[in-house]
Amino acid sequence: MTSGPLGLAMALWDVLACPCPQHAPVTADEVSGQIVCTKCAARFEVLDGIPIMLLDSRDQA
Repeated sequence: MTSGPLGLAMALWDVLACPCPQHAPVTADEVSGQIVCTKCAARFEVLDGIPIMLLDSRDQA
């Protein structure tokens, strides 16, 4: 499997989307090591190669 940005598999980047209502595509911020939504600018950590893509409950209104 080919490794892509932030050490995640390239195939994963093809299906990753923000959990925001728009389900927008995401990009990698190599400087911070985070995943960033292209629509709402939410930022998500990658811990031990696992994207943690949960929106804070107060942001879901």
